[in-house]
Amino acid sequence: MPHDFELDHMHESESSIQNDLIAQSIWEQNHIILTTVGIDIGSSTTHLAFAKIVLKKLPEDLSNRFVTVYRQIIHSSEIIFTPFKLDQSIDAQEIKSFIDSEYQKANLSLRDIDSGAIILTGEAIKKTNAFAISNLFSKQAGKFVCATAGHRLEAILAAHGSGACSISRRRFECGLHVDIGGGTTKLALIDQGQILSVSAFAIGGRILSKESSNEWVRIDDSAIKIANSIGFKAISSNFNDQNLFIRFIQQTAKQIIDQVLNLEIDSLGKSLELTPSLLRLEQPKYLSFSGGVSEYIFNDSIKSFGDISQYLAKELIVQLKNRLNIPIIEPAQKIRATVIGASQFSVQVSGNTIYSTDRTILPVYNIPILRLDYDFSKNLKPQDISNLLKIKKDNLELQQSNLIGVALNWHLDPEYDQLLILAKVIEHFIFNYFDDDVVFFIFIQGDIAASLGHILKNDLKITNNFFCIDGILLNDLDFIDVGKPIEPPGVLPLVIKSLIFS
Repeated sequence: MPHDFELDHMHESESSIQNDLIAQSIWEQNHIILTTVGIDIGSSTTHLAFAKIVLKKLPEDLSNRFVTVYRQIIHSSEIIFTPFKLDQSIDAQEIKSFIDSEYQKANLSLRDIDSGAIILTGEAIKKTNAFAISNLFSKQAGKFVCATAGHRLEAILAAHGSGACSISRRRFECGLHVDIGGGTTKLALIDQGQILSVSAFAIGGRILSKESSNEWVRIDDSAIKIANSIGFKAISSNFNDQNLFIRFIQQTAKQIIDQVLNLEIDSLGKSLELTPSLLRLEQPKYLSFSGGVSEYIFNDSIKSFGDISQYLAKELIVQLKNRLNIPIIEPAQKIRATVIGASQFSVQVSGNTIYSTDRTILPVYNIPILRLDYDFSKNLKPQDISNLLKIKKDNLELQQSNLIGVALNWHLDPEYDQLLILAKVIEHFIFNYFDDDVVFFIFIQGDIAASLGHILKNDLKITNNFFCIDGILLNDLDFIDVGKPIEPPGVLPLVIKSLIFS
């Protein structure tokens, strides 16, 4: 009897192990685990964050799409001041040493990283700096998205990365997000999670800063303008005068408050604007803050870094106290608002309908995506719809490239007249706002790729190489890789690298 029991027990154990292996296999087929890194290199600070991402396959989605179901930050670096050489170019080798040391602290190697996003802002986007930094990651091209963020895109990234868009979505309200960095302040008006407008001006916590000595060694042009506006010369000894320094901080804070509260902007304020003024399409019901200065606004930092961030935060609170009749909400992320958007791989496969002019150019990497959100049942001229895409292109500050992708959701019947309007929109947009050799990709959540491709090629006589691909869901701030066709014939593997925000 014991012998039989042992045999039965053994069979049950084998069966249990087999079931566990089957369950594990099914789980692995439906999940992807990735290690990602987000790197933020700006005028004032540089830092990075590593994350584990779990993607799950949507069982009801015929496009075999995986979506993010879990993210865990596994290591956040220290925040360093961006190193500059004597000629004011970024010291790429020093940045490399810093990044290498953080990889070691995270117990990771380059081989361990599946995907990454490098966000360049401020001085880092200058051509020589961007080239030097991109060379650091040249061996991993295709894995990394490298986005140079001008003032408007930086405002968008800060609004998403801080969690301000999520706050607006949860509250079903319009909010104004204020990101005060080292050299600039960015505003984003957000309604129910959607960014309505953005702006930026040249005020930040490090427009005036000192080294270990008592001398103010960094005096930005904006600091010079502010000092001149209140009647003194912007030299180190004057900023050491307590009375002059207090007046300087008060004037600096006033310029931020005027923009935030939509007060009359004086000539100084106008001279500090880096973009057109914020379009006040809705009245905000609350404020939120991110960036280095916000660490002091919300009392998350007590350490001074030899700049004016701490003084500026205190003065902003004083000036807002009796003038603000809406609440201030603390977002999830503050100084790490940009870098927290670590890149992910989101995988899709398209074999539904594909129209292409030349598949020999594949594979291609890091196609930037613009999403066209427009109801084609409405009457609007193709050039007007194209101009809506142009505004979005400008806001996202996409660099000139020989690759561009447009994503859209088509929910109408595939009638020729409607598809012709869409084709003319694409024609106008591509040939008015890009170079002649651009290769363009149209990604459609619908089933019109073949029909649209024929209209573009045969009716509008488009001579550029292009692809129309059905069954794909994409968004702004996505970058996509398109691989070579695989079996079964006609199927294209697509890897979407998205910025993941709180």
